Formats: sequence, C-alpha cells, structure tokens
Amino acid sequence: MTTTSSPEGETVTEYQQADAPKSKTNPFDLTGTVTVVTGATGVLGEAFCEAIGQAGGTVILLGRNANVGEERAANLLKKGYEAHFVVADVLSQEDLNRACEKILTDYGRIDNLVNAAGGNVAEAVIQPNQDLFSVNIEAIKQVFDLNLYGTLMPTFTFGPAIARQGGSIVNISSMASQSAITRVLGYSMAKAAVDNFTRWMAVELANRYGDTVRMNALAPGFFITHQNRHLLTNPDGSYTTRGEAVIRSTPYKRFGDPDELTGTLIWLLSGASRFVTGEVVCVDGGFNVFSGV
Repeated sequence: MTTTSSPEGETVTEYQQADAPKSKTNPFDLTGTVTVVTGATGVLGEAFCEAIGQAGGTVILLGRNANVGEERAANLLKKGYEAHFVVADVLSQEDLNRACEKILTDYGRIDNLVNAAGGNVAEAVIQPNQDLFSVNIEAIKQVFDLNLYGTLMPTFTFGPAIARQGGSIVNISSMASQSAITRVLGYSMAKAAVDNFTRWMAVELANRYGDTVRMNALAPGFFITHQNRHLLTNPDGSYTTRGEAVIRSTPYKRFGDPDELTGTLIWLLSGASRFVTGEVVCVDGGFNVFSGV
C-alpha cells in the first residue's frame, strides 16, 4: 500500500495486489500458501483440509480433539500433503494467540483462514411439544459463542498476518440463515450474524486493504454431521420425519457429500475468486431456491 498526492492536492491510497504465490496456468493452485482451518476435527473440516492439500497448499488443522487432529494431520502427510495440527479452542484467546505465534514461527506466513468451527447445542434445540416461551437461553448463548464468536475471534487473531501479504477468509454459513428452519432458533440467529459479519468485514477490509484481502462465506445445504445426525436419521440409517422433510425440500432429493463443498471452498481460497468478496455462496442441491411447489 502506498500513499501519493493527486494534482489537486488530495491524498490518494494505492493498493498492491496480494503477494501470495500464484500459478500462471492454474488459478485454483494453492501451492506456497498456508491455510488455517478451525473445526478441522469435524466432518466438514476433514473434507476441507483434504481439498486444500490436494490443491497444493499447506494446511494447519485447528481443533480441540488432539487425538483426532493428530491422526488427520498424519494421514494428510502420508498422502504427500503438507499438514500440521495445533490443538486450540476457538473460544480461547490464549489458545488462538499461541497457535498464531507457532504457525508464524514455523511457516513465516498465514495466507488463508477457514472458519469451520461451529455447530449446534442439543439443549438449544426447541422441541415440537416444548413451551415456545421457555427456551434455554443459556444454551442459545452457547450456540452464539461457538458459531459467531468462534468465527470473530480467529478472524481477529489470524487476520493481521493475512493482511500483511493478502489472502482469503472463508466463513461457514448455513441454510438456517437463509430462511426460517424450525427448532434451531439459536443456530439460525448465530449463522445470520455470521452472514452479516461476512458482508460488513468484506467492505471494511476493502476500504482498508484494497483488493488484497477478501472475505466470503460458504453456506452448506444439508450434510450429515455429528451434530445433526440424530435429527435427520434414525439409528437404522433411515430418515426421521425431519430428514424426510429436508429431502422433499431439496430438488436433488438427497443430502450432500462433504466433498461437494470443496470445489467452492478452493475457488474462494484461490486467486480464481480474486474479485469476489462479501458473498454468501450456497452449496445446497437447490434447497435455498426451492419454494416447495
């Protein structure tokens, strides 16, 4: 970023394009970049890390479960990908600061961030026969902490390193932020806040850093994860009533596979999306656009 004066005497700020390594032949190539993935021990996080490795990038897995995280990093290394696990809770500023310091010490840079940590809390799910006005406020606060502050805190911790050379931040939204989905009030509100943060921060990043740092969100449709499995499927693998309703409302008539999110993720992380910011991209088999008729 340089500052010059115009002929009229006004101050003009000029921004340089991001200095992250780029392939001249493949705009989706992440070779030479370092990407931090929070929630890397989850179902979707696993697919994200695999895709980043396949695209040539170094992936730093963050999560609370050290056993799962170390195992996943080891599996990526066996496949020839550059990967490293750092145990960290996204709601612990101390953990995040320590992780950031270690990554910068080991790799010297952070190019991208995927805020994949999130999910619901069982106690925050409003049951059909429950008194609507006696929701568990503390549980809803927990959902807000995990999804909203679990996105803000890593962004504000790793963001300065990304801003120094340019890069991409990808948040994880949800269909629950796009339209009213029963029972998941806290989760819906938290993800709607993530969408708002994505748009607000994208504008502010552009105002301060030009086109070098971008922020977008990926909004998955319905995928079977640890948190929602009991809501969508029965122990025998058949669909619950709620699961059947989701399938009816999805034009593709099926749940998504985590790998089906990764093409959009790599696009948003790579130079192929360098003019895209502030967007919430739905990957949902048509759920968000279907009226039900």
